Amino acid sequence: MTTLTHVSQEDTHILHRQLRSGLPLAVGGEGAWLIGADGKRYLDGSGGAAVSCLGHAHPDVLAAMHAQIDRLAYAHTSFFSTEVAEQLADQLVATAPEGMSHVYFVSGGSEAVEAALKMARQYFVEIGQPQRQHFIARRQSYHGNTLGALAVGGNAWRRAQFQPLLIDVTHVAPCYPYRDQAPTETPEQYGQRLVSELSQAIDQLGGENVIAFVAETVGGATAGVLTPVPGYFKAVRELCDRHGILLILDEVMCGMGRTGTLHACEAESVVPDLLTIAKGLGGGYQPIGAVQAHHRLVDAFRQGSGLFQHGHTYLGHAVACAAALAVQQVIARDGLLDRVQVLGSHLEQRLRAELGQHPHVGDIRG
Repeated sequence: MTTLTHVSQEDTHILHRQLRSGLPLAVGGEGAWLIGADGKRYLDGSGGAAVSCLGHAHPDVLAAMHAQIDRLAYAHTSFFSTEVAEQLADQLVATAPEGMSHVYFVSGGSEAVEAALKMARQYFVEIGQPQRQHFIARRQSYHGNTLGALAVGGNAWRRAQFQPLLIDVTHVAPCYPYRDQAPTETPEQYGQRLVSELSQAIDQLGGENVIAFVAETVGGATAGVLTPVPGYFKAVRELCDRHGILLILDEVMCGMGRTGTLHACEAESVVPDLLTIAKGLGGGYQPIGAVQAHHRLVDAFRQGSGLFQHGHTYLGHAVACAAALAVQQVIARDGLLDRVQVLGSHLEQRLRAELGQHPHVGDIRG
């Protein structure tokens, strides 16, 4: 049998993401490196899609997965919970923003956003406000590729061909000072202008008709590390509260330690009603994501219908939870959040020193 090192489009039966060129075969991983079938080593500099926060083949994570496989791989969450899922939920709630009391496990970021949208809608049904039907999000945002997530996302190219299938969502400006802040504005004034635009959008829809404002705490895949200006999210939180609107923060990419705090919203001292996480939650060792929910939403469900009308076959998969729990334990044990801050500061200094005066570099942020 010939060992393949590269898969051409003529030889594969996989519907790959792109259909006009082949791909090398990955056969192993070691720390920051992926290893091809031909022995070539590839530096996985961005951790795939910002996923592999501990690198590949971390021994503690692999050991936890093996132990869980030997114990129990799968039990359907309509009928059972598992010890490891309960432990992971305890860990995540203990380190969550204040007021977050429960975790809803899914298999990735798009599923997390989709679940959060449905959770937000059902909350208002439960408390007797079924007229709320509108979401507001931001242009040039990315929230995933399922239809609900794509609808709140603001990337025009990704949305275009599926537009007839998408729910109607109002989009306002992202927080993008490099492009949009006026020379006469301070960062704080710019942030207030964005909040005024959001306020106008709410007024046009009617505050009593809006379910939630959805935003990436730090803009990710389709904008590139858009950090909020000081005071922006606090003002957004206050505006949402005035109208009884939920705040959904999407930290699928920017959360779970990537900004030097476990949750990016910690830096802004803002607590959302729903917080979506994935990627760095499980570090790529298994498909897993989650929605972290504020207790007032969970209380409304419990006191109302007594259920969340949603579900997937692989919710809370035991092996995925074991992997994620091990990833989170390593992050805490090894002080990796502090390490992110130290190396992040070092990287920023080096970038500014090397590229700060480069004629083709307009902005360095992080």
